[in-house]
Amino acid sequence: MSEAEAAPPSPEPRKHALAGLTLAALGVVYGDIGTSPLYAVRECFHGAYGVAVTRANVLGVLSLILWSLVLVVSLKYLVFITRADNRGEGGVLALMALVVPSRGMPEGRRWRLAVLGLFGAALLYGDGMITPAISVLSAVEGLAVATHLFDPWVVPATLALLVLLFLAQRRGTARIGAVFGPIMLLWFLVLAVLGLVAIAQAPSVLAAANPVHAVAFFAHNGWHAALVLAAVFLVVTGAEALYADMGHFGRRPIRLAWFGGVAPALILNYFGQGALLLTDPEAAHNPFYRLAPGWALYPLVALATAATVIASQAVISGAFSLTRQAIQLGYSPRLPITHTSASEIGQIYIAPVNWALMIACCGLVLGFRSSSQLAAAYGMAVTATMVITTLLFYVVARERWGWRPVAAGALAGSFLVADVAFLAANAVKIQHGGWFPLVVAAGVFALLATWKRGRLVLVERLRATGLPPEFFLEDVAAGRAARVPGTAVFMTAEAEGTPRTLLHNVKHNHVVHEQVVFLTVATDEVPRVPTRKRLVVHDLGRGFRRVVLHYGFMQQPDVPAALARASSPAFPIDPMTTTYFVGREKLIPARRSGMARWREVLFAYLAHNAQSATDFFRLPPNRVVELGSQVEL
Repeated sequence: MSEAEAAPPSPEPRKHALAGLTLAALGVVYGDIGTSPLYAVRECFHGAYGVAVTRANVLGVLSLILWSLVLVVSLKYLVFITRADNRGEGGVLALMALVVPSRGMPEGRRWRLAVLGLFGAALLYGDGMITPAISVLSAVEGLAVATHLFDPWVVPATLALLVLLFLAQRRGTARIGAVFGPIMLLWFLVLAVLGLVAIAQAPSVLAAANPVHAVAFFAHNGWHAALVLAAVFLVVTGAEALYADMGHFGRRPIRLAWFGGVAPALILNYFGQGALLLTDPEAAHNPFYRLAPGWALYPLVALATAATVIASQAVISGAFSLTRQAIQLGYSPRLPITHTSASEIGQIYIAPVNWALMIACCGLVLGFRSSSQLAAAYGMAVTATMVITTLLFYVVARERWGWRPVAAGALAGSFLVADVAFLAANAVKIQHGGWFPLVVAAGVFALLATWKRGRLVLVERLRATGLPPEFFLEDVAAGRAARVPGTAVFMTAEAEGTPRTLLHNVKHNHVVHEQVVFLTVATDEVPRVPTRKRLVVHDLGRGFRRVVLHYGFMQQPDVPAALARASSPAFPIDPMTTTYFVGREKLIPARRSGMARWREVLFAYLAHNAQSATDFFRLPPNRVVELGSQVEL
């Protein structure tokens, strides 16, 4: 890996690159939040909990939408949360890595923070399943606005688009990524123009900028207003995604894209839909498409479909990135990771995740059959993740930034007021589909927590049967094993003791190579480790060395490439005479781990089906020897 790849993104890009990064951020970061106008206003007035289309209600809903965008997206995320980055990377796992050590099992308050972070990450998988389904479905439903002849084809067309989208993931987004930004730029321009035209016909809608209308909306509608808040929340569902994607572009381009284009376009379009409802209450069944003149409807459907596919692409790529982080931090078994771009390290493809998301998305479309019904399941995952992000942000502000408890508590508390209000409003959706992302999150959380705990138990079991290296070196000095030419690299999870694979090799083959490397791959609590800091080498004497390779949780290990840099005249490592020894343990549940029996069985199953160390660490298959053993959990 080159030095450029290892370095985090620059927080202050040069002027000539700033415009390009800002345009690219439009296509990746703001796809989710940018397609919310397709369904958000409609759900406030035509959804399951919609209110009557009256002037007071329209102004009240628009006021809630406006101030939600200002307070949640602009203030909370763009001004404050994006400051809580981990060497340029954002997202709930990167945030958790700032306060919870990845090595060992967290205890006390750290354990609770780890649980919060893990559950927040698990919730995002539920969001990754719902977002492509509701986005593409709502775009295709625009065909039904033109004529009901298309009604029977909405679901099949949505399924076809989703399948094509997931099939294309293997090819990566390098080629089509260049057009994402321009398409989304056109999308936001169209949003703004449609909104401006409608506002010009009913300029009184601008009165909604006064927050008094939001207060009056609650006073007039009471409990019903709280239910509508769940639909209002749909306008900010992409806020967590923009924080997670921060590492790809940097803080400044993301902020510039929002304040310079995205926010004005969204606000104009929402107000335009409100202006349309003031003049034509019957448009509530699909106010977005009713903004367009008849001749522009089909082009708008095509553009909306492209925008939703781009939004879905960003969410899917985010799921891949999140999975890689979980693997590197020790919360997920190894999965096959394919790099789809030679120049962009962040563009990866993980087949098992891709197919699981595709099946879930198609199942959701078949189960709910309309974006209005699917909206009932949307929101629970994101609101819960926002609450978790705020809690972790408080810890970072206190421990990393040194804020006083009063200041950190006041700011985090004000964020929590909005977060909890949205969470409570979305809680009523649980029985109508909101249970789905919670069930997905519970399942993913069980997998992540079980793998982390199981790996720690396994390491303890192997450590208990280990041998201090000084004892082993004494046996080597005594000539109890013959020395043979070549270099042997023994992969070991712990940077101490004698590798179990070495002991097995000596026991069965009675030989030791002239040069022996005890190799450990460690993941640090940072996104990327520069190449110059990658290697830590300890000379143990008698031809033995312990090497620790440090990677960040956003990097993919490449052991042969790293070892090539460790070669020296005093200790040459020739790839043609180097053999890699890898252990493969067969795990036997024995109820000694402290975990429930089902978790032991689950861990054994995950370990059996994990990607081999040979593939994950990019070892040359023809130079690898696997040594098996049985271990009781």
